[in-house]
This record gives sequence, C-alpha cells and structure tokens, in this order.
Amino acid sequence: MKFISHIRNATVLAALAFQGCGTAFTDPATRLAAEVRDAAKLVAQQDGARHTHIHRTPSRAGECEGPYRVQLDESGALVVWCKSAANGETVSSHSTSAHAATVSTRETFIVDKRTGEDLVIELARIGGKVTIIAAR
Repeated sequence: MKFISHIRNATVLAALAFQGCGTAFTDPATRLAAEVRDAAKLVAQQDGARHTHIHRTPSRAGECEGPYRVQLDESGALVVWCKSAANGETVSSHSTSAHAATVSTRETFIVDKRTGEDLVIELARIGGKVTIIAAR
C-alpha cells in the first residue's frame, strides 16, 4: 500500500510540474495554434466582428529564428517551416490542427516571412464562427 501511495504522489507531482510548464514541450505550430485560439476569444460575438492577431517571432529563443513559412490551410492544418538564415533551406517543420475545432480558415494562406518578421492574422466572425480571413 505504501508503494502505491508513493506512485500516486509521484504522478501528482509530475502532473503539476508539466502543468506549470505551459508551452515548454511544444513546437512553433502548436504555440501559434494556441495563440490563434486565444485570439479567437477576442472576436466579439456579433457577425462581422474582427480582430487582428500579431504573432511575434521567434516565439521561443533558439527556435525558428531564421526566415520561416506558415501555411494556414482551409482543411484546418497549420504548418510552420523554419529555415536556415544562411541558405534559406528548411531546417525543421511543425504542424497541428489544434486550433481547427474553434477557428476555421476561409482559404489556404501560405506566407513567407523574413527573419524576425511578425505574422499578422486577421480573424472575423462569419456565420457565428471565428474564421481566419487573411494572413500576411
């Protein structure tokens, strides 16, 4: 019984540690999707309401610090390609659809950004649902 109690305590401590980490174990696409979900909460409830979200880059020091490409796909996918500042070749790619349950995308947007350049995402409420209407 004492062994089970120790396992339970270790599980609770691990859960609390991970909960405190927030985005510590995520990638650029997952963090951007979380930002989009949070930004969607700022769009007023009436149809036609709009909100502009500015994603500051890089979202984490030491990660995706060169130029990058973002695809916001009408199917619900969000893809981030991190590129080398030296030669522009892709050094990593990350994808998610974590935002798709709460935010739709009107069309597929593919945006190339220079090193350190912010991504601007325009959101609007259309037919009661928050929709990405532009990305630049």
